[in-house]
Amino acid sequence: MSSPVTVTILGKEYQIACPEEEKEALIASARMVHENMEKIRHSGKVVGVDRIAVMAALNIAHELIQIQHDENHDLDKVNNKILQLKERVSAFLDEDRQLEL
Repeated sequence: MSSPVTVTILGKEYQIACPEEEKEALIASARMVHENMEKIRHSGKVVGVDRIAVMAALNIAHELIQIQHDENHDLDKVNNKILQLKERVSAFLDEDRQLEL
């Protein structure tokens, strides 16, 4: 069942309907957005809440893409290692069979 959750970002409160099991994730997400926006605001390079929000969204999206890229790269490494091990086992088994003959 959804219930409203109040989060504060840059001093403004927002009420968001959220399933109870996702409440902690929503609060953590709001905290991440707030901290990112605060960092941008304090840099003084971006003026206006809407522009700060867009920059924060772009920063968070960039971080997500980097994480996904790293995970895919790691998955490729794991798959390559599995393939190498499979080839070594096959070679060992073939060698063992030849010795039996």
